[in-house]
Amino acid sequence: MTENNDKILTQLPARLKEARQGQGLSLDAVAKLSGVSRSMVSQIERGESSPTIATLWNLTRALQVDFAGLLDGAPTEAQIEVLRSAAVPTINNLGSGCRIRILSPPEEAGHHEVYELLIAEGGVLDSAPHTRGAREHLSVFEGAVEITSGTGTEQLQAGDTARYAADVPHAIRATAGPVRAFLVVQDA
Repeated sequence: MTENNDKILTQLPARLKEARQGQGLSLDAVAKLSGVSRSMVSQIERGESSPTIATLWNLTRALQVDFAGLLDGAPTEAQIEVLRSAAVPTINNLGSGCRIRILSPPEEAGHHEVYELLIAEGGVLDSAPHTRGAREHLSVFEGAVEITSGTGTEQLQAGDTARYAADVPHAIRATAGPVRAFLVVQDA
């Protein structure tokens, strides 16, 4: 084993403990989130036990830290990911008179999706049901819309927000001028 590998292994316990404390989590909380016993988490943090790859993976997922970054010899710096307006993925052929800008990262697809909706006057985004339990949260910034979800219908103006079931047929229609809205889809 190289000197660099030894250094990584000696820093691992402190980095795990730092990540846990940085999120204000107790040993019990990490144990519940990771499925790793409280005593094992404690032993790993004290350097008394070396975690398996599977255990380390469960801990990094529970602590929401980057697996590779945890093992990297260099200290991690805060990073800001920027996606310039022109580079935002856009869907232009969904619905009628709709342009959808995808604001959430690709890895969030199906879990927590974020979109900017641009709908021309009279345009509609007509959606089939998503997976069971899916919900949408729509905030209107410009224009007015009519939302239908199942058999329910509501009118929204600029400044209004609606939350509704998306596991039934649902639609967003621009009713007064062009619409600019922010849409969050949960558990799609």
